[in-house]
Amino acid sequence: MNYFTQALAWIADPENLHGDGGLLARSWEQIWYTLLAVLVASVIAIPLGYLVGHTGRGRGLVVATSGAARALPTLGVVTLVGLIFGIGLFAPMVALVLLAVPSVLAGAYAGVEAIDPRTKDAARSMGMSEWQVLTKVEIPLGLPLLIGGLRSATLQVVATATLAAYVGAGGLGRFLFLGLKTQDYPQMLAAALLVMVIALILEGAYELAERQAAQRLRTH
Repeated sequence: MNYFTQALAWIADPENLHGDGGLLARSWEQIWYTLLAVLVASVIAIPLGYLVGHTGRGRGLVVATSGAARALPTLGVVTLVGLIFGIGLFAPMVALVLLAVPSVLAGAYAGVEAIDPRTKDAARSMGMSEWQVLTKVEIPLGLPLLIGGLRSATLQVVATATLAAYVGAGGLGRFLFLGLKTQDYPQMLAAALLVMVIALILEGAYELAERQAAQRLRTH
């Protein structure tokens, strides 16, 4: 019996599925950490991206800063913040938000920048204010690229969220680190497979959202 078969058997074992530390609970924690990190990153990055895309100001600084954030080693950030603030969810959440911000930011300002300037000029010539141009023209037309940025951020975060277990938080990383410690490779593979399944489900959800956004643009 190979590791893959053993991993599937480990997942199917009812003893591993249920309970506070079971696969279902840890899978939900993995999803929750991902959604929370992307939400916080969106609150930070989307308004900033729209500001940069609409005004054209500060683009170089924003790109450089987000690139620097992307280059930070996630495990290093988790370790550093964990040493300062202690074990728990705060340290990995800081790292996951830093990981998500560049993609969301890029999707926000790229969506605005990609709009034909003539479309914006036409809206202004109709008497729209700058706020109306942003909210009624730029944001709706830029939505597909924003969703693409959110999609990229979410897929990066859902895999990296396994590091939350490194500083005592939950998620499927618990099984990865425990399996590594005990040399239980089927358990490690089972956790990795579940992370992949969650990523594929989220990928499918974003694919549907992008198609719907594109279809709405074609019908308006």
